Amino acid sequence: MRSPTVLLFDIDGTLVTTGGAGRRAMNRAFHALTGRDDATQFPFAGMTDRAIVRAGLRNVEHDDDDDAVDHLLSLYVELLEGEVQSASSYGVYPGIVQALDAAAAADHTAIGLGTGNVRAGARIKLSRVGLYQRFAFGGFGCDHEDRAELLRAGAERGAALLGQARSDCRVVVVGDTVRDVDAGLAIGAEVIAVGTGGEALAVLRARGAWLAVPSLNAPGAIDALLG
Repeated sequence: MRSPTVLLFDIDGTLVTTGGAGRRAMNRAFHALTGRDDATQFPFAGMTDRAIVRAGLRNVEHDDDDDAVDHLLSLYVELLEGEVQSASSYGVYPGIVQALDAAAAADHTAIGLGTGNVRAGARIKLSRVGLYQRFAFGGFGCDHEDRAELLRAGAERGAALLGQARSDCRVVVVGDTVRDVDAGLAIGAEVIAVGTGGEALAVLRARGAWLAVPSLNAPGAIDALLG
């Protein structure tokens, strides 16, 4: 029999492309709080929202305690809605809808998010393309600043939804960066890496991804996802 399976999907670069809406909202939030436009001149790929904010605050020598991080994140979420709605380049990557449909039809499978986005940010980004309601639970950037720990939280929630112990479940992390791979391996998950975020498949394989494919539209990718 198939093991009970918990699926945890990353958002940016894995499920959707937002055309830079998140970065624009983050930059505007930093400008509103600090008056600076140079706080986030570093790649965001695979980072949690809290880690991005803390690094940006340190870059401009601003207080980076939890209260400051929370305040900037609240500004970011307020600005994100407008940036997402006005983004001209926005879409779902190939194979995603088919993978979610197949997972929804499979027995003993919980479909969740494993994302560095705070929960409100995840809702905004995925609602534009009608995907947010496809995920019954998740591990989010507001759960923990460390990506492995938020994935652990998501895995526990998925197992609980299935009425199983986490140790009795197969956990699969789907992501597009080396940070996704590292975090998935840290919690003992299988990692399916996709090239839609721009990382070379050879790099993702070398990092330890169980499977690395150009997208979930690749032959056999959905079968591998579902085990």
